[in-house]
Amino acid sequence: PKAVKDYAQANPHSMGAWSSDSKSHVSTMSSGDFAHNEQSVTVSEAGTLRIEHVAADGSVSILKESIPVLADEVIDSTVMSVDALRAFLAEQIADAKAKDVLFSLHLKATMMKVSDPIIFGHAVRAYFSDVFAEHGDALAAAGANPNNGLGNVISSLSNLPADKQAQIEADIAAAIENGPDLAMVDSDNGITNLHVPSDVIVDASMPAMIRTSGQMWNAAGDQQDVKATIPDSSYAGIYQVVIDDCVANGAYDPTTMGTVPNVGLMAQKAEEYGSHDKTFEAPSDGMIRVVDVSSGSTVMEHAVAEGDIFRACQVKDEPIRDWVRLAVSRARATSVPAVFWLDANRAHDAQLITKVNEYLQDRDLVGDTSGLTIEIMSPVDATKYSIDRMRAGEDTISVTGNVLRDYNTDLFPILELGTSAKMLSIVPLLNGGGLFETGAGGSAPKHVQQLVRENYLRWDSLGEFLAIAVSFEHLAEVTGNQTAKILGETLDAATGQLLQNGKSPARRLGSLDNRGSHFYIALYWAQALARQTDDPALAAKFAPIAAELAANEQQIVGELGAVQGSPADIGGYYYPDTVKASAIMRPSQTFNTILATL
Repeated sequence: PKAVKDYAQANPHSMGAWSSDSKSHVSTMSSGDFAHNEQSVTVSEAGTLRIEHVAADGSVSILKESIPVLADEVIDSTVMSVDALRAFLAEQIADAKAKDVLFSLHLKATMMKVSDPIIFGHAVRAYFSDVFAEHGDALAAAGANPNNGLGNVISSLSNLPADKQAQIEADIAAAIENGPDLAMVDSDNGITNLHVPSDVIVDASMPAMIRTSGQMWNAAGDQQDVKATIPDSSYAGIYQVVIDDCVANGAYDPTTMGTVPNVGLMAQKAEEYGSHDKTFEAPSDGMIRVVDVSSGSTVMEHAVAEGDIFRACQVKDEPIRDWVRLAVSRARATSVPAVFWLDANRAHDAQLITKVNEYLQDRDLVGDTSGLTIEIMSPVDATKYSIDRMRAGEDTISVTGNVLRDYNTDLFPILELGTSAKMLSIVPLLNGGGLFETGAGGSAPKHVQQLVRENYLRWDSLGEFLAIAVSFEHLAEVTGNQTAKILGETLDAATGQLLQNGKSPARRLGSLDNRGSHFYIALYWAQALARQTDDPALAAKFAPIAAELAANEQQIVGELGAVQGSPADIGGYYYPDTVKASAIMRPSQTFNTILATL
């Protein structure tokens, strides 16, 4: 949004300086991973598929009974070899030690919630290989699950006799002492990159690393060059391109850099983010195949060893058509180049490229494309093209699949604005609705941890304020509701005032947090509604609210700040207790009383 861009250029966030001698880099697999083993087909007619495991003795077990597919749908399957993964991880751990850089692992366990915790577990086992070799049986008996991180392994030790617990704790400490330094999530409390899978989310952690001179924090609380380990190579290359650019040209300048907005293919559980129910660990050596139920014919198949990670995903034709239509529409509306991030050498992308080329020629779908710049590039080439233009102050539309939509709507806003919470992703839905999404979900665990520990929530809701305003605008456009139009315009004005007055949450306890920011957006929004003249009745309704909020500003801010510093009980992380959470989030009785008059 323009208000955010203007604010960011006038108040640029800090960017760490880059050294031409930086040793930071991305490491990813060159074979045996999901990217290299992928197979993909476009089905010609509607039907049903199933996923089977065929053991070495020929016995067949059904892993997924029914996968309905539509005509022209793209179906993928792939497998990650655990032998290749283990060898890769061992190599990277040794290389990090040799190069004297931090070892870090970057996955997306919150979204790839079947495959990535398994990969995370292999990394924990690889780093602590001597511990698991010596104490594997005892750890298993204690209930240790490395898929849930080192923190889980350590907490399980309480289930063992004291002497055994002490022995394993000593061996874990020795492994950390003798291995490469680990990137830290919380240096003060000894929380490493390997403690909890959800603590380091690739789309948030990699941009933050790049913004911080290409470094992460070590155990002493100092910044250090880092090996960013991203096992699957499907998208890892985009980050190496950005690192190479920063090494060569220095940090980006938020006051002059361009923007990289995104048009994402995400409808109807598209691509990898819809693969959870089709992801399996191979129960034994053999074959996993995708079979057409009606004919019994094999559509795709992969040789597997026990423990290999298989996954399948799909993307329907209608969302692809709409994705292409929207990309052309945005290119036409903005006069900005649109680049499809698709790699002709990747099986899935090759299927999409065929469709994209076909639909770009469909004038009924996309209209006349003459004069528009529309390109298809591999993600690596598209990144290079986009960041070159970004450095020159030029904008470029990234047209991506579902995962890269997630990555890019963190990467570029974090570099440009310092956080993806200050951006807005707008996704028109197939049936006329709209999805209005803000970023920074990957940072949520840290925010919740701080809230529970000291009743301070530093989450910035700016993206949500922007989303609500645009939601009102969308409602007004679709239904002709003029009140919605006024609500959207006044909230947009209030958001600009919030930024200019510096009322966004700060990081540190004792400052204005999320709750204080919500008070100020309510104050500024009520004042904007009271000032507007398009709807006198609406102005009259909010004028007394605006006056009361302004008159009680110091009282309310004081009440919101007074609760900080003590632990907060919200009744649970994934499923908080509504009453408890409401009490924590609404601690100002004065504010609550005024709002209750609406």
